[in-house]
Amino acid sequence: MKESILLKITKNKNRTALFHFTRMRNLPSIAHSDALFSCHAVDPELSAERRTSSREIQFRGKAFTANAHLRIADQVMDPGTTQQQFRQYLDKHVFFWPTRSDCLKMLTTYSRREPQEAFAILQLDAYSLIRDFYDSVKLTKYDSGSSPRYPNRCSYRKSLRMFLGIDQFEAIREHDMPSKPSDIREVLVEDRVTDLTHYLQAIYCNAIPDIPERWQRYRRPLDNF
Repeated sequence: MKESILLKITKNKNRTALFHFTRMRNLPSIAHSDALFSCHAVDPELSAERRTSSREIQFRGKAFTANAHLRIADQVMDPGTTQQQFRQYLDKHVFFWPTRSDCLKMLTTYSRREPQEAFAILQLDAYSLIRDFYDSVKLTKYDSGSSPRYPNRCSYRKSLRMFLGIDQFEAIREHDMPSKPSDIREVLVEDRVTDLTHYLQAIYCNAIPDIPERWQRYRRPLDNF
């Protein structure tokens, strides 16, 4: 069953990689730890209240920047889930885009929103990463942290049930859950992804980051993404 799900999710040529979007200033911390950590794993206090702007702290001697929580209209929230519960749940996961086009949309959005900031994208092998962290993987049909432009027209409600455990893929068919590979908008891993070098295929960035020599060979211009 596990192998079948893995193959279905990653066999399409446009879904063989996962993409993690981050800030350039996070790369030294990521490389130093050879891992991606959720905000909660770095410091639970980061989730104590809504972050109205990005917040930088020191983690293992390196800078770690947590993005702001976007304001989400109450109209798009399920009555059974509070905004705080939802934000804290998001903060317990590491997020990946399953397609290049989805990640490019985020890059475009953040580059427009924060023109002074430098960003980077990590490309990782989808099959092996999902296989190795299988029990911690969840899938979503929607951009979970986004704030719909027209809340009253939103076709779903944000709740914790929208995060589907990968072992339930295709077994549960609800309108707000992914039921086929093309439905998957996000891939989440709970807590952390370790041994990152094992999955790394490319690092897209427009400057030479402060990262170990072993990672320099993965660097690609962000403009080529």
